[in-house]
Amino acid sequence: MTISASMVKDLREKTGAGMMDCKTALAETNGDIEAAIDWLRAKGIAKADKKSGRTAAEGLVGVAAGDNKAVVVEVNSETDFVARNDAFQTLVRNVAQVALATDGTVDAVAAGTYPASEKSVADTIKDAIGTIGENMNLRRSAQLSVSNGVVATYIHNQVVEGLGKMGVLVAIESDGDKAALNAFGRQVAMHVAATNPLALVETEIDAATVEREKAVFSEQARQSGKPDAIVEKMVDGRLRKFYEEVVLLKQAFVINPDLTVEKALEAVAKEAGAPAKITGFVRFALGEGIEREQSDFAAEVAAAAGKK
Repeated sequence: MTISASMVKDLREKTGAGMMDCKTALAETNGDIEAAIDWLRAKGIAKADKKSGRTAAEGLVGVAAGDNKAVVVEVNSETDFVARNDAFQTLVRNVAQVALATDGTVDAVAAGTYPASEKSVADTIKDAIGTIGENMNLRRSAQLSVSNGVVATYIHNQVVEGLGKMGVLVAIESDGDKAALNAFGRQVAMHVAATNPLALVETEIDAATVEREKAVFSEQARQSGKPDAIVEKMVDGRLRKFYEEVVLLKQAFVINPDLTVEKALEAVAKEAGAPAKITGFVRFALGEGIEREQSDFAAEVAAAAGKK
């Protein structure tokens, strides 16, 4: 029979499964909606999508590096137990490899072909949900590249090679010795993991953030009762201190606090034999920004005890 668009839409609304999956299910069941739902459940597709509402804030961050570029991805699961699963680790590692062959955007990675298969990354993750039994998602992905130089990588709280709880990329443009640049880049990546800078340079900080800090500093300075000219100088001084704390190149280098990252870069440039410039960094910490579901365990127990 002919499978209409409205039938596909109806099945999608009932199961949350993808359009092509719904169309295939209807074709396999001669347009019987209920049978199609069972077909999807049997294939694990409807089961997977029913889990999509559950919070996935655990998982792994993965990195992969190639010639003059590197990527970092975050793939989430519901529990840390799954993150220790070999199948999940292989999934994240392969997703990172796919990302390396794209522009690094989430859409491009999701649409990329998963290794040794004809399926997309998105469909492979959906299959894994049905197999492993937890909601999972490719939350984000990023790529850095250089014309000449290196993109150094660092994994913090590494679980296995290339996978952990935090991933950092640091791009350095230079014609100098790559071994020296990569060693320094890794140190800077460790620094970024520790300090979580807001920006590479002052001008990259959101203007609203700067204005908010200035307002706070101004109010603090006015409370001193000093003349306006002095207050203005106090605000300028505190703003400089703010930049030193949150701008990567202005920060004291954790490897050698006597130097800023900018000064340490100048020193390594001499060692590498050519000028060097940090052109960007990316820091992914697992689950940051995800609103995790909070449960009241005592209330749950009390509620359960009240049911006879």
